[in-house]
Amino acid sequence: MAYPFQLGLQDASSPIMEELMNFHDHTLMIVFLISSLVLYIITIMLTTKLTHTSTMDAQEVETIWTILPAVILILIALPSLRILYMMDEINNPALTVKTMGHQWYWSYEYTDYEDLCFDSYMVPTSDLKPGELRLLEVDNRVVLPMELPIRMLISSEDVLHSWAVPSLGLKTDAIPGRLNQATISSNRPGLFYGQCSEICGSNHSFMPIVLEVVPLKNFEDWSLSMI
Repeated sequence: MAYPFQLGLQDASSPIMEELMNFHDHTLMIVFLISSLVLYIITIMLTTKLTHTSTMDAQEVETIWTILPAVILILIALPSLRILYMMDEINNPALTVKTMGHQWYWSYEYTDYEDLCFDSYMVPTSDLKPGELRLLEVDNRVVLPMELPIRMLISSEDVLHSWAVPSLGLKTDAIPGRLNQATISSNRPGLFYGQCSEICGSNHSFMPIVLEVVPLKNFEDWSLSMI
């Protein structure tokens, strides 16, 4: 999860988030090179005399500054489209979890099990135990198995919400009357925190999400204890 004064992204815990971080670094390097080139040209223009007047009419220069931006855009677009299709594709999910947004809590249903569903509310500050995080802890965590493809079906029963877990590269809108899909596959066990990322009313800040990713054996034990 994030820590105070953090400047970069959260540590990646899924293959999709790793790809997103690589794409972020790739794009940031392109932006840095363009900014450095523009700053260099501005500095040269302000500190030297213009002696080569024919530069303003040079066809070669115009050709370069027309083609070069197109090449840069292609270098950004191709990896972006690749990641976009990776995020949308899911084959043979091992588990399906349906998430419904409410004002102001989440409800979860494990559709592969009978009667395995629960609501997840934020734990009030007065009820927090030592070590628990204010505004991020919930009374019922979503327990998921690690290293398996999991399909999340996300919708809402009242207003627009957004189900987001940054360290897993997830952010999907919860829209009333519409069922959106997201894919989860975590590389390691742990607790992953998120929040509603769509302004949904007065208590929008009090809709945390906590995913507890565990080995498959522990998940099976938990699911049996919940049924």
